[in-house]
Amino acid sequence: MNKKYRKALIAGNWKMNMLPSEAKGFVEALKAEMPKQKSCDVAICAPFVVMPALMKATGGSRIALGAQDVSAHDKGAYTGEVSIAQLKDIGTKYVIIGHSERRQYHGETDELVNAKSLKTLDAGITPIICVGESLDQRERGLTLPHIEYQVRAALTAMSEEQVRRCVIAYEPIWAIGTGKTATADQAEEVCEYIRGVIRKAFSARTARSTTILYGGSMNAGNAMELLGKADIDGGLIGGASLKPTDFAKIIAATAQESAHE
Repeated sequence: MNKKYRKALIAGNWKMNMLPSEAKGFVEALKAEMPKQKSCDVAICAPFVVMPALMKATGGSRIALGAQDVSAHDKGAYTGEVSIAQLKDIGTKYVIIGHSERRQYHGETDELVNAKSLKTLDAGITPIICVGESLDQRERGLTLPHIEYQVRAALTAMSEEQVRRCVIAYEPIWAIGTGKTATADQAEEVCEYIRGVIRKAFSARTARSTTILYGGSMNAGNAMELLGKADIDGGLIGGASLKPTDFAKIIAATAQESAHE
């Protein structure tokens, strides 16, 4: 499927790393190494406390501000939660929703992922919706049915226009932070399947317009091969996004991949 119908995106997920005082130095180092040619959108999803410093550091650049979670509530007595309006007020462009670590450690359900995604879309912010299978599910041959359920559940009650504004990130749980990576063919098989699920549930136009990322130990060494696959439009980057040189190399890989289309 021709990638010209959708945007490439390289999004860093800093998880619970980085201090507000480190944001400026990181961004300056990253900007110095990023390719001049814009071949993809770039975002950094930072801890809430780091986001204001990151917003200031990225001002005037093409690095977009992202959050790692959002509340499903608009406002009120929800101690520790952060609303979509609060995120929008500081210039947030992306929100990661349903990351496997949120699902595992905080009990997030598919219904909550859907509610948060709808809330994010209503605010004009792009949700990066994470789906992925465990090692046990893969070994039992349950990867594709599990992924289909997660995708369909996440996109419940959305219009085609809303789905086209979503980003889907396929992150096999067994490859997150383990150093293990799905082979390029394994990653492509699932990303292609996700596009097929969207096609069946919505339309061919919506499927070819939806950006699908691969996450799970994408790094400077394997990014080119992964990004060369027809249905992998970018990456949700964990550990490598904490290193300006490595993150810049992954961004540059989108330009190299585009040149080979």
